[in-house]
Amino acid sequence: MRYGGAFGCVEYNHPMRLVISPQESNRLDAASTVPVAVLMERAGLGVALAAVDMGVGYGSRVVVLAGRGNNGGDGYVAARYLQGRGAHVTVHALGSPADPASVAGQAWVRAVRSGVNVIDFGEPEPADLLIDALFGVGFRGELPEQVVPWLDHDSPVLAVDVPSGLDAGTGEVDAFSFVADATITFHALKPGHLLGEGPDRCGVIDVVDIGLTGGSPELRLCDGDDAPVPYRSRTAHKWSVGSVAVVGSSRGMIGAGVLAAQSALNAGAGSAAVVCPGAVQSQVATMTPGLLTKGIGDSDHFTESDAAEILDYTDRFDVVVLGPGLGEDQGLTRDVVAQRRGKLLIDADGLNNLGGPGLLADRSGPTIITPHAGEFTRLTGQPASYLTAMTIPDETGAIVLLKGNPTFVLGAEQWVVTTGGPELATIGTGDVLAGVVSALWACGLDAETAARSGAFWHGVAGADLASRRTVTATELMSTVGEFL
Repeated sequence: MRYGGAFGCVEYNHPMRLVISPQESNRLDAASTVPVAVLMERAGLGVALAAVDMGVGYGSRVVVLAGRGNNGGDGYVAARYLQGRGAHVTVHALGSPADPASVAGQAWVRAVRSGVNVIDFGEPEPADLLIDALFGVGFRGELPEQVVPWLDHDSPVLAVDVPSGLDAGTGEVDAFSFVADATITFHALKPGHLLGEGPDRCGVIDVVDIGLTGGSPELRLCDGDDAPVPYRSRTAHKWSVGSVAVVGSSRGMIGAGVLAAQSALNAGAGSAAVVCPGAVQSQVATMTPGLLTKGIGDSDHFTESDAAEILDYTDRFDVVVLGPGLGEDQGLTRDVVAQRRGKLLIDADGLNNLGGPGLLADRSGPTIITPHAGEFTRLTGQPASYLTAMTIPDETGAIVLLKGNPTFVLGAEQWVVTTGGPELATIGTGDVLAGVVSALWACGLDAETAARSGAFWHGVAGADLASRRTVTATELMSTVGEFL
């Protein structure tokens, strides 16, 4: 199956959507009942086939940069296969395998016996393809000095597991790394393929099955099969298929609540309302006639005293979205969060007004929070990452949709969503996402699935729109409906 994410293309069989840590990858290798020599032979063949896909054939010049461990062993196996195909292969060995009797050592011996030219690591030489088989998932720190001149090689680069210099666990690069045109990895993706600088340095990623099984996932990669859309029965009516109330749209931010509510309708909600300060209700009502509107009080911004009326009006709605254009009022926010018994999605100013995640734990109703990196740090006092965010569901019961590229949805399971891209970095697209997720939740999906599906299709719609024109929130709001 071929999947085009924000970082390029990933190929995998459906059971291989897991993203596993480097440590788990090493554990699976060690625990496998398949002999290591067989695993290496399959991996090296996969590398060779990937090289053929990149144009290597009879007479092609291939340079393999091989390390001393099993990643280098994969490179030696690939070199042997490509030599047999008629390519001219030279291996630049960064030292011979640590143990000549090891599996990697035997791969080195077999490559030499098949006619592969193995030399000590030297200066860059011309090639039609450069295969980076130096370090693999175990790499930490900086590249050896003698490797650095190869980084500017002008041939296409095929990386084995991850481009050397890239941390497979974090996607970080301390100093330098290869920038690959393609990366081949085994059994499952690693976090470094998706995080940090990984998406910019891995190129097209192939995930190859070499016979490993199982594994405890660090993350799960979301694709269309993991992003369901609610079903409408023949007898459905506007109050039976999900209703959403958006609390926000204060002066200067009127459009935020309207974008969220209209996006909820476009994503399938049967009814949607904007609950706004009374002084701006007429403006909200004229913006989109298909929305219900409810003005609270006489001002153009909310005050803490408005909480009771907001709670009374929104009680009949399946989901309340608190935050788009809400304004700064911690008292109002805290009252609504504490007293709303039903489903509550907290976004934007709703998150900024919480003053910390403690109030989330006291809620009796289900909760989704949708912070971007800055909102997450303001809420928790911690840097935004899936590792810090994954503690919140256990501590508070809230589902976390951490917006970014990639986006993470963290609940009972940890999901990564790679659809969409930098085209979504424009004002109002977060309001659209809040509306989409709220609609899917109101229409019957559980909170975690609604967050995951909403993030996935929001990204798909953004990428589709970007292929035709510049992405704006109003255009995205309409495009979402084409996919939901």
